[in-house]
Amino acid sequence: MSENPMLRPGLTCWRVETAQRFSFVIDGADYFVSLRKALLKARHSIMLVGWDFDTRIAFGDVSDGGPERLGDFILWLADRTPSLEIRLLRWDTGAFKAMLRGNTLITILRWKAHPRITLKLDAKHPLAGSHHQKIVAIDDSIAFAGGIDLTMQRWDTREHIDNDPRRVSPSGRPADPWHDATSAFDGDAARAIGDLARARWHKAKGESLPSCPERHDCWPEGLEPTFTDMRLGIARTIPKMDDQQPVHESEAAWVEMIGRAKRMIYAESQYFASRRIAHAIAERLAGEDPPEIVIVMPHSADGWLEPLAMDTARAKLVEALQRIDHHGRFRIWHPQTAEGQPIYVHAKVMVVDDQILRVGSSNFNNRSMRLDSECDVILSVDEPENAHLTDEIAALRNDLLAEHLGVSAEKVASTLAETGSLIATVYALRRPGRSLVPYELPELSGIEEWLAENEILDPNGPDEMFEGTAKRGIFKGWERLRSRLRKSWPDQR
Repeated sequence: MSENPMLRPGLTCWRVETAQRFSFVIDGADYFVSLRKALLKARHSIMLVGWDFDTRIAFGDVSDGGPERLGDFILWLADRTPSLEIRLLRWDTGAFKAMLRGNTLITILRWKAHPRITLKLDAKHPLAGSHHQKIVAIDDSIAFAGGIDLTMQRWDTREHIDNDPRRVSPSGRPADPWHDATSAFDGDAARAIGDLARARWHKAKGESLPSCPERHDCWPEGLEPTFTDMRLGIARTIPKMDDQQPVHESEAAWVEMIGRAKRMIYAESQYFASRRIAHAIAERLAGEDPPEIVIVMPHSADGWLEPLAMDTARAKLVEALQRIDHHGRFRIWHPQTAEGQPIYVHAKVMVVDDQILRVGSSNFNNRSMRLDSECDVILSVDEPENAHLTDEIAALRNDLLAEHLGVSAEKVASTLAETGSLIATVYALRRPGRSLVPYELPELSGIEEWLAENEILDPNGPDEMFEGTAKRGIFKGWERLRSRLRKSWPDQR
């Protein structure tokens, strides 16, 4: 056991538990197939906890004889297995609008009429906060945790084919390419996710649920384990409320991982707006020999409000980091299809050297650190049972980068071995069409700069939501770093 382990319960994680199998699942097509197969093996309990569920989505391979759409499949599953209880917990905000989508309301009424299906809307979050965990617990025997919701727009293959006729909304409209990631694992780590789901259920509904009476093999056929025989850390964000103590394990783990990097950090995130994450990166870039830090992100945040909140904050933070980055170790890239269409990055992933892997629901934004509920899974090789996994972690990073560059993982590995640099490898393998394109700083209007600098649309937790702008700010807490930088690099302002 390391004297200073990455995973420290109560600080950088909630619990550390064993798993015999862990699979890193990339993109929605594979996730929907694997989840459906696992659900078919449930005997006693299914807990689906998420930001959103769309009952209309096509859900995996229908060769099992069940219905294609999620809503009908849940009903069929409950009828098929009389011993099975199915519970779904969804964030309450936007639920009414969601019920008006197609035949969703009819499906939900059918769920409510079923004696062994319970749908609960989760309202136990701070004002402007959300329930953002995306976890599935099946008989305490297998769990899924990551960034993929069971809703529309999440389905895509790793090829991200232009104009793929299968990538459509439930109403048949074409959907944009979408990159995402989650994980599946068994063992005591899966039981821990069951405990987390039951705790969230109790918070939202006031009902205490027992653990499963027996555990059994629910692993889906065809899902190859990425790792075997390991210890996994589970990290959470739980926001502060009058009757709830805050938990900031996800934030602490992000900062710890950045601080531990020796050579390279590879990350994927939907947003880049967290003052704490940016500060941790700035601390490393200001050092004498910082690690390379490569982040793969979407061109722009999805929706109408998110770009105003997240894209502006990203611009301000990146501009500041570029002034600090005297060694040229920091890059942001965006993936695109063969025809140059942007691929939306929804994954929340980090790989540090060949030592640490993380996948979960928390983004690089303030609300993921303090305001929303989150769940992340962390594998660190300094755990006593994980030392054998360094090659697999490196291979996974190379595989992710290969997907975005449109080349093989072997090509990424060989180029990285030649260059010794993640950034140089991307430059060597970039090409027209399916590839990565560099982030370009936009010009911000005065109102955009003000919104970003004062974190008006991305507050750093419930305590700061109602503070005046004089007490908040995207660079709050950077004063000591700025002083040190002025001494080391006189051109810093």
